[in-house]
Amino acid sequence: MSATEPLTLDVSQTRRVPFGRLVSVEIRKMADTRAGIWLLGLTVLVTAAFMVIFYFVADSDERIFGNFIGIAATPQGFVLPVLGILLITSEWGQRTAMVTFALEPSRSKVIASKVVAALILGLGAFVAAILLASIGTLVGGAEGGFEDLKATTFLLFLGLQILSVLQGLAYGLIFLNTPAAIVTFFVLPIASSIIFSVVPALQDSAPWLDLGTAQQPLFEAGTGADLTGEQLAQLGTTSLIWIILPFVIGLIRVMRAELK
Repeated sequence: MSATEPLTLDVSQTRRVPFGRLVSVEIRKMADTRAGIWLLGLTVLVTAAFMVIFYFVADSDERIFGNFIGIAATPQGFVLPVLGILLITSEWGQRTAMVTFALEPSRSKVIASKVVAALILGLGAFVAAILLASIGTLVGGAEGGFEDLKATTFLLFLGLQILSVLQGLAYGLIFLNTPAAIVTFFVLPIASSIIFSVVPALQDSAPWLDLGTAQQPLFEAGTGADLTGEQLAQLGTTSLIWIILPFVIGLIRVMRAELK
């Protein structure tokens, strides 16, 4: 090699990082930080607390599995989106994005691994809610506590979990800043629901434009009722407005963002 020939590093034979490894790394990131550990533990503790409160305020015949699982939807609907937000914004807030994208240059692959990791963690919260609801039903001693259960009871509740996680991911991608994403996530939907509920002219269009209104049948998953075709269309329309479009906009921003 001549003295003037530049040194090069040949990485053509280097194996690509397996997608499964990226997913496992993203899951481990949530458990490696103090905030992540508290958030994961808080998801279970708050869910259990809501069920305990329901146990003491409900009549004995109301302590059935469907009611317990319906109660779990409220706290997890608040906590799980924060988990999705942190999976995205922690990279930019702690300035580790440069390392992440240097080890795996494909930004789309990294984002996809974060989505899968968030869904897996959401599935874990779903399983925890099922176990806690089962314990509450057994302790509650209501006659026929597990009767009349349908697959839709579980599918609707799981669907609600998935939508909550994806919404958190979308806000994280748009803002790339933890406080801004969390504040916007909580304030904007609440403001939307208030506007659609207090303005008479907008009340009829609320199920088609307000995500909270369209998701209400999912919160009633404990009844085992099936969604109608119109309700599914309303849920799809509002999910497009509040989740899919923000996710796409945020993804475009991340793909073009300058790493600092």
